Amino acid sequence: MNTVIKILGIIFGILFLVSAGLQYNDPDSLVWIVIWGIAGIITLGYTFNRIRLSVPLITGIAALIGFFYIYPEQFEGFEIGQGDIKNIEEGREAYGLLIISIVMLSMAIRGLVKRRSKV
Repeated sequence: MNTVIKILGIIFGILFLVSAGLQYNDPDSLVWIVIWGIAGIITLGYTFNRIRLSVPLITGIAALIGFFYIYPEQFEGFEIGQGDIKNIEEGREAYGLLIISIVMLSMAIRGLVKRRSKV
């Protein structure tokens, strides 16, 4: 694996795990600790060739579906005090899933391209 890609995988894996730890005070903390924790484990596992290509692909698709499902009817930004707290919370959660989706699908696409170039 390319060194730059490996470093990015490690960085995102650690950031996802840190994000899991920061969810302790969220109203639905257990759900988001699990989501961010799984994203971190998959990212690090795939970076170190311990997880199959299908895992980040399926996770990325699921996170993208979650993004569209959770996205608020009216996006009011990320800052508390600028709008309805429920919309802000849903917006934050949705964009978190989008970040997970982008990272997972990027890993999967890179793996698919790499696999096809060997054939």
